[in-house]
Amino acid sequence: MSGEIETRLAELGVTLPDAPAPAANYVPFVVAGDMVYVSGQISMADGQMIKGKLGADMDTATAAAAARHCAIALLAQLKAACGGEIDRLERVVKLTGFVNSTPEFGEQPAVVNGASDFLVEALGDKGRHARSAVSAASLPFGVAVEIEGIFQIRS
Repeated sequence: MSGEIETRLAELGVTLPDAPAPAANYVPFVVAGDMVYVSGQISMADGQMIKGKLGADMDTATAAAAARHCAIALLAQLKAACGGEIDRLERVVKLTGFVNSTPEFGEQPAVVNGASDFLVEALGDKGRHARSAVSAASLPFGVAVEIEGIFQIRS
């Protein structure tokens, strides 16, 4: 049976995918007490990487949509960290967003808004968080966005 968060996600037309496996020698998340640290999730949709460089071959709106996909992957990892019980989420604490962009591009916050806005829309006040949005000269596999997250959960 779906809980409150998955019901809200369904209302938004979102079904959480299976949590992606790590691509190297690291774990997808670490649970420490009531905190969950989720490794960076790259921009993917329908099993395909969303690639691009802001300021060169991708616009801000397209990258913000890619950031939204990163947020969905973060929630999938969080669900796995909670043993399938995503309603244990107390709040999103912090996101760090990395945007593959040229030195001249300065709209990194607008790109990461795609993730932030989605989390607030899906989770209400639990989704409000501290945040950093920074430029990266490149990201793994040429993806447009990578976002990591810190979450507080009920034990």
